[in-house]
Amino acid sequence: MTGSAEGAERMPGRLAALLIDASAEAISAAGGHVGGVYLRSRTPGLLRLAVLEGLPGPLFRPWWRVHVDRPFPVADSYRLGVEVVLPNATEAMRRYPQYAAGLPFPFGSLYAPVAGRSSVYGVLTALLPSAADATELLPVRERMARLAEELGTALEKLGEQDPSAVTWEDGPLCVRPPASRPPSGHLGRFAWDPVSGLLTADERLNVELGSLAAEAHGTAEGFADAVAPGDAERILAALREAAGGRPPALPLVVRGPDGAPRLVEVWGPYDDSGLPRAATVRGVVLDPGPGTVADAAADLLPDGVMCLDRLGTVVYANPHAARLLRRPRTELLGRPLWEGVPWLNQPTLEDHLRGALLSPDPVHFHVRRPSAHGREAAAHAIAGDWLALSVYPGPDLLTCTIRLGHRVADSPSDLPDALGAPEPAGAPSLSPLYRPIVLAIALTEAVTARQVSAVVMRELLPAFGGRRLAIYLLQERHLYLAWETGFPKGFLAPFDGVGLDERLPGVETLTSGRPLFFDSMEQLAESYPGIALDATEGARAFLPLIASGRPVGSCILGFDRPRSFSTEERTVLTAMAGLIAHAMEKAQRYESEAALARGLQQALLPRRLSQHPLMETAGRYLPGTQGMEVGGDWYDVVAAGDGLALVIGDVQGHGVQAAATMGQLRSAVRAFALGDRPPDEVMSGTNHLLIDLDAGLFASCCYIRLDPATGIAQAAVAGHPPPLLRSPDGRTQVVDLPGGVVLGVDPQATYPVAELRMEPGAVLALYTDGLVERPGFDIDDGISALRVALAKVGAPGARPGGRTLAGVADRLTATARHTADRPDDIALLLATRRATAPHRK
Repeated sequence: MTGSAEGAERMPGRLAALLIDASAEAISAAGGHVGGVYLRSRTPGLLRLAVLEGLPGPLFRPWWRVHVDRPFPVADSYRLGVEVVLPNATEAMRRYPQYAAGLPFPFGSLYAPVAGRSSVYGVLTALLPSAADATELLPVRERMARLAEELGTALEKLGEQDPSAVTWEDGPLCVRPPASRPPSGHLGRFAWDPVSGLLTADERLNVELGSLAAEAHGTAEGFADAVAPGDAERILAALREAAGGRPPALPLVVRGPDGAPRLVEVWGPYDDSGLPRAATVRGVVLDPGPGTVADAAADLLPDGVMCLDRLGTVVYANPHAARLLRRPRTELLGRPLWEGVPWLNQPTLEDHLRGALLSPDPVHFHVRRPSAHGREAAAHAIAGDWLALSVYPGPDLLTCTIRLGHRVADSPSDLPDALGAPEPAGAPSLSPLYRPIVLAIALTEAVTARQVSAVVMRELLPAFGGRRLAIYLLQERHLYLAWETGFPKGFLAPFDGVGLDERLPGVETLTSGRPLFFDSMEQLAESYPGIALDATEGARAFLPLIASGRPVGSCILGFDRPRSFSTEERTVLTAMAGLIAHAMEKAQRYESEAALARGLQQALLPRRLSQHPLMETAGRYLPGTQGMEVGGDWYDVVAAGDGLALVIGDVQGHGVQAAATMGQLRSAVRAFALGDRPPDEVMSGTNHLLIDLDAGLFASCCYIRLDPATGIAQAAVAGHPPPLLRSPDGRTQVVDLPGGVVLGVDPQATYPVAELRMEPGAVLALYTDGLVERPGFDIDDGISALRVALAKVGAPGARPGGRTLAGVADRLTATARHTADRPDDIALLLATRRATAPHRK
């Protein structure tokens, strides 16, 4: 297995090994430094990042989970089963603006679906240096495709006994990529409790010590023997001295089992002031390798120098870097940077580190460190409180230089509320820019209030580390809950429908127009005594939703832990609240207009179907849910002589014109049918009418004239999907009818008539393409699926208590009815022939 993984024990070893090996091979194939694998989860439609190789997981948390319907390359690769190639940032922005706005750095990327014979398990991805166009990446694409295919085969074998064994429910396994050159040194940390005698080593040190670590049994003696058998007594003596507050001033130079030099550095349970800190003795073991001379030279430099591996772990820091960061080297070495220097854990630094990890160019920025005498001294910031940092990316390490900066706040109002600071001129942070951009792009695709709320949850919570979200909308001077996630069940119910005269933060943020921020639940309780709280800890942000000066509602953002909100974050959240308000206002307008349009379309459909004693019919119509315009699907049953005419049609496009044309065609077909004209004449006459209307639209139609007494039917089709016929014994077939072109195209078109027969108890199904067509799938597969569903649903009235024809129609449209996003309208018409007329009471 290539590289080392943090937390590999969390998942089955075989699965972890397959994924890590595949990502390492992908990195090698792409000539990059970053690879990963997304796997499907047990949550429908959700992909989770299972392996991330070459990047620190915490910095990329917003991309840990991707829904398959998101406009992201990994989602398209999974959903459509195709490779996605983005050779450079320009192509990424053109095709996937949300994705590119969230990672605005110059890199290329490849995505290959990981599939078995009958299932897609996930996506293999690699990030690589930018290329001019996709043709440069053809060899890489071929190798990536082979790797994805091999991984899919392996996962299929792994999941044959238990399909859930190849799903992922945890955070990503963060893996160090294979080094491009021999390592200059390996570092591991350990901790020893003198009271219990227990010694624990981190995962990296255990890897370095190998099988000897397992023999140490957690004792100081076993550890010393594993590190340096010939110098075990020196190590034990150093541990004892450190426990007594006298750690050695310099690292011990000892010899490992193979005779190679090792450095052991130990720190006692006392800080620099001599005050006791903890009973635990801590230290590091360094296998220096050939980089010892370079480290010694860097120790003498006047500037701070620090090196991070590609997972963000500090592998080297010279003494001056430790002094500038005001953190002892004991707290830096072997830790992720954001743990070793907690006050650097801020969005601005994350942006710059992402840039250094994903692009070849160095990044330069300033950051304000906390005052040496407490945070209150921040109001008197001086030049020495600013640090100038430069990060230089490399294939295996990031090298960071640190020196005193010279940024001075112009006035107290310029000082940030948190320890991070706005960037100096010439080096602005991308954080306040791309987060609103990503949200704005995502909101352009949301048209309903529910879709807007889903986008806000998807984009806002991960960006700020939130866990709770509630959106209230204003109606008649009351706030009504439109969306919630993360809150305890039923907690928000008492706040649904509160009036604007209530003293609640969600109300007052709207009435005052000012956002309200609370660093802790204690602050919230002090400001609003007696208010019900959903947690004992956490922070809250209450944002007014105001669009063009008009109140729309309020948004509540909740966090699990106390935290402060910097000036930058407050500005960004306020800006994002404005975007949400405009989107919600647009959604409310859409829903009002859509309801009016749907009413118009329903008025054009038949309220009552013509009846016959020997026939039973049932129709269903489902409007599309995407877009703001109505469609042109229709169905009808018309008395035609001594029989019935069954009609279904679909006018191209959507909108008022399509609906109006549908109404005209329905009236024309009904008039022809009432005159008992033959099916071919009905089609030809309707075709000429549509051409004469010059509407610029075409329509498909299926017209069947049925004699209920004999069951003989004559049919004519104009470019419409074929009917389905279910025999009384359950056999169901696609009725292959000869047809003509769609209506409204060719004035000379002819429509041949075909004959079919319906036995008593048989069911005839006419439908529009919205019921059987899905993006990315062949319409024939959809027709086959509908045929199978009709065969399984059972004959109406075949037995006492059996399903009615209306129940059959409901069953066939159930899946579509519960689909939130239907791109097209759906019409279904069913007819069954009775053997005898029903008795009338």
